Amino acid sequence: MRKALSALILAALLGPATPALAQNGSSLYQQNCAFCHGDAGQGRPGAFPPLAGHSVELASAPGGRSVLIQTVLFGLQGEILVKGQRYSGVMPGYAQLRDEEIASLLNFVLGAWGNDQLLGGGHRPITPAEVASERSRRLTPLQVYENRRRLGLR
Repeated sequence: MRKALSALILAALLGPATPALAQNGSSLYQQNCAFCHGDAGQGRPGAFPPLAGHSVELASAPGGRSVLIQTVLFGLQGEILVKGQRYSGVMPGYAQLRDEEIASLLNFVLGAWGNDQLLGGGHRPITPAEVASERSRRLTPLQVYENRRRLGLR
């Protein structure tokens, strides 16, 4: 009984902000990304590209981690080619998410749906500090697209 009472008091003291702080990458993905990119990162042919497999390709390219972070922060506008399929929609940015949330979201994507098996042994998780560094650039979705093209990824 004392443990239950202590837990209730602690929850009351921590207030309503605690659940947001406890959000993990999986729940952030479901809330912000799954509608377009699918529950299993499979995408929607002709509309939204898959993240399964492709996000690892992007993250593994030189400079790709930055572009991956930029895409989530600022969005993407321009035609891309993923697994032979063209996509020309516009992805909104999610700069309203905190650096920790974006890092958690991207680390979930890079570890889900078999992506973890595709990552090289030297892969390191994306950090909130990396997100903060990219956030300071304040890019447009079209500038993110140009950065992506410079990597040789269309």
